[in-house]
Amino acid sequence: MASTSFIGGEVQHIRICITHDKLVPPGQPFYCRSAEGLLTIHCCYTDYCNSIDLQVPSVTPQSGLGGGYGPGGTWGLVELIAVIAGPLFLLCLLLLVGVFLYQYHRRAYSHRQRLDVEDPSCDHLYPAKDRTLQDLIFDLSTSGSGSGLPLFVQRTVARTIVLQEIIGKGRFGEVWRGRWRGGDVAVKIFSSREERSWFREAEIYQTTMLRHENILGFIAADNKDNGTWTQLWLVSDYHEHGSLFDYLNRYSVTAEGMIRLALSAASGLAHLHMEILGTQGKPGIAHRDLKSKNILVKKNCTCAIADLGLAVRHDSATDTIDIAPSQRVGTKRYMAPEVLDETINMRHFDSFKCADIYALGLVYWEIARRCNIGGIHEEYQLPYYDLVPSDPSIEEMRRLVCEQRVRPNIPNWWQSYEVSEGFSLVVSADRVCVCVCVCAPTLIEPVLVSYPAFPGFAGDGQNHAGVLVREWSRPPDSTTHQKDPVAAQHSGGH
Repeated sequence: MASTSFIGGEVQHIRICITHDKLVPPGQPFYCRSAEGLLTIHCCYTDYCNSIDLQVPSVTPQSGLGGGYGPGGTWGLVELIAVIAGPLFLLCLLLLVGVFLYQYHRRAYSHRQRLDVEDPSCDHLYPAKDRTLQDLIFDLSTSGSGSGLPLFVQRTVARTIVLQEIIGKGRFGEVWRGRWRGGDVAVKIFSSREERSWFREAEIYQTTMLRHENILGFIAADNKDNGTWTQLWLVSDYHEHGSLFDYLNRYSVTAEGMIRLALSAASGLAHLHMEILGTQGKPGIAHRDLKSKNILVKKNCTCAIADLGLAVRHDSATDTIDIAPSQRVGTKRYMAPEVLDETINMRHFDSFKCADIYALGLVYWEIARRCNIGGIHEEYQLPYYDLVPSDPSIEEMRRLVCEQRVRPNIPNWWQSYEVSEGFSLVVSADRVCVCVCVCAPTLIEPVLVSYPAFPGFAGDGQNHAGVLVREWSRPPDSTTHQKDPVAAQHSGGH
């Protein structure tokens, strides 16, 4: 075999002999194939037949040749740029198309969500067309179980709610005002990492016989795919006044309004704590995160306890709590002394109820500061506002509450009026007496005794809080609360 090549600007001649076993495939062996413009090969099969001079390969580029950029190649600078830029351009184009399709589908999904029209072909999946939100709430209030709507109805209701505006944010996610068949609902949307909190709160709200006029009304729970990630929804009654924290920031309250708020909050907590025996009984439940931000104010200016995600249930048959609780749970500012110093008896459910009542006492202090009697009232503040920073540590609260045994200050002017003096007895009640008390509404009786003209109270000390609250179901008159002009300037109205 003889070969002549032009590589690196030099001509090379090679003459060799190859054995027959390497001449494959037969008839057209690889060794005998020339590469046009690079290599010329001549194969022969006689003695000394390779002693010939072959023509030097031409370096002129020819059509159809594979080459490259540079001397001896077939590509110029323009072609090389085109080869590199072409794939990059196609990749960018694909990315732009992908972004466009994502935005299109997202807008289409949002548009479908905003439509307040339901697909007629799916009518059989939803509650009857003439069923309004008020009808469903009435059914919940009058049903025997008191544990919420059936799961299938919950899912169909949740998936036809139209979100309107965001009304709050927290560590769990967001709260929206939504519309369903002419009625407003509150939609608490948990982030996916808070699935355990969502599941726990939905589970507590669906406890048998939990429904009560002073506990936030649960409607539905569902998980929804918004096109990019899964949302965890918890749907409940909507209360336009917002939380008690917001309400007290915006309004001062009258003596009647103060007692209305305090007694309804106690009534809700008492029902939460209460165990109801029977085939459809209710276990005792402790809140563990009671504070003014977790209490809502209804349209009739009574309270509804909300945010049960940290609550625990007590099984009286086995004297156990349904989850393994952490000793320090809740908002640090509202933690009871025994929670702060970790001396709380975790084996006894009453310990958790007493911690709730301590927090309720701090809420009462917040309410009483905003009571407008004789034109006198304090600006709204959180408990211990003058003693700890806005976000105190557990150690700061433990030192203040446990070691120094400090409690919120009672203004001197409270002693000048009969109703506020009676209320101060509740707020400053001895800690032991508060803990021994099983039914929170009895704490309010000193106030009612000092204010016998209050509607629904006969002065005999035998009335239950729930009865009193039901008698106050009439719409409140204009004297229940008064707009605080200073707070209104900061809050932008209500």
